[in-house]
Amino acid sequence: MSSILQLFQVIGLGLALLLPLANPLTTVALLLGLSGNMTNEERNHQSLMASIYVFLIMTVTFYAGQLVMSTFGISIPGLRIAGGLIVAFIGFRMLFPQQSADEAPEVETKSRELRKKTSANIAFVPLAMPSTAGPGTIAMIISTASSVKENTLGFAHWVLLAAPVTIFLTIAIILWICLRSSTAIMKLVGESGIEAISRLMGFLLVCMGVQFIINGVLELISTYVPMT
Repeated sequence: MSSILQLFQVIGLGLALLLPLANPLTTVALLLGLSGNMTNEERNHQSLMASIYVFLIMTVTFYAGQLVMSTFGISIPGLRIAGGLIVAFIGFRMLFPQQSADEAPEVETKSRELRKKTSANIAFVPLAMPSTAGPGTIAMIISTASSVKENTLGFAHWVLLAAPVTIFLTIAIILWICLRSSTAIMKLVGESGIEAISRLMGFLLVCMGVQFIINGVLELISTYVPMT
């Protein structure tokens, strides 16, 4: 019975640590900004795939993240800077979308088909990574994984085996529920509202990306530059 209580304690602690970093509501706003040309079926498919990707990213990060980063020589500051560049690039594209002139019907049809093809890419980037499973979330998972493997917290072994997967699955389900609600939000705000949200999210993503880069550079300086 005490082990079951320990399991719930670990799950609660993991959700308290990771949910603010994952921030599913930010991903919902990002989906609203990027899915203006999608149908409800396409948006729901993107929501499901993004949730699956988040679960897979977090699970792989927990069990193999440290090994992968050490193998390729990737540091946490490098991860933060790379994530910041991706976020800032996506933000600029949302903030300054390409303006197109009036097109002929056949060109308009072709453009719609191309938009449908490119829309399949947003589930992994940027919805799953770096919006939900971003540099902060990955860094937290990797640092926590080392403590769990050393079992410095004194929990039962089976609890430490079951809790991570349960935590990541719970976060993925919460994300899926939040993203599925975007369809109702789309109906409420309309096309002009989605465009406004897209511009606002673009600005916020640029700010977030720049902040990720700043944090990475500061961490890089504090790690490799000797204090005088």
